[in-house]
Amino acid sequence: MLEARGLSAYYGETEALHAIDFGLAEGAIVTLLGANGAGKTTTLRAISGMVRASGEVFFAGKPILGRASEEIARLGIAHVPEGRGTFVRMSVEENLQLGAMTRRDRAGIARDFEKVYAQFPRLYDRRRQQAGTLSGGEQQMLAIGRALMLRPRLMLLDEPSFGLAPRLVEELFASLKDLNRELGVAMLIVEQNAALALDLAQEAYLLETGRIVLSGPARLIGADENVRRSYLGY
Repeated sequence: MLEARGLSAYYGETEALHAIDFGLAEGAIVTLLGANGAGKTTTLRAISGMVRASGEVFFAGKPILGRASEEIARLGIAHVPEGRGTFVRMSVEENLQLGAMTRRDRAGIARDFEKVYAQFPRLYDRRRQQAGTLSGGEQQMLAIGRALMLRPRLMLLDEPSFGLAPRLVEELFASLKDLNRELGVAMLIVEQNAALALDLAQEAYLLETGRIVLSGPARLIGADENVRRSYLGY
């Protein structure tokens, strides 16, 4: 579904990604691991057209590098950024409507509202409430719900557990697993909780200073002694 070949990314004249290659199959969950500054968030931004990049990126066989972010979203790639990107003065329902703003199928949009509320019942209870008054966990649910309103084939999730209590993190990752299984949505996840990410994903890539230094099945990456010591804490 997604393939990057020689993907490099830049902030000004600084090269943050150095010709990396990776891929993601239809319906798969893949995680990007690495320390702060390794290039994980930059990788998601490069796919979404948010930073200057070179190389090649294909989505469902179509080249997408150099396209506008809105066009990439219309192809079915939904980006849930770090910090959630919630429109705090708008209601929960208005935030969800924004996720569907590129769509014209009103009946389909109505059905997807029902699906989001079924997946996250608390959002239904707070649908008229200003998004800025939600808890951190509820705002993360809203960010994912807004992405789902795009009806994506691929979700890019940047630190979905950031700032959440452990119980909410478990609840959130259970929801992600359900969405993947029930809707077939593929996911590329950047996550500070490496153990949790490896448990959810089928494949993993380890980045260091903008380069991929290790890749393979998530269970094997999690069993690697250097990965366990550096990222899993045991």
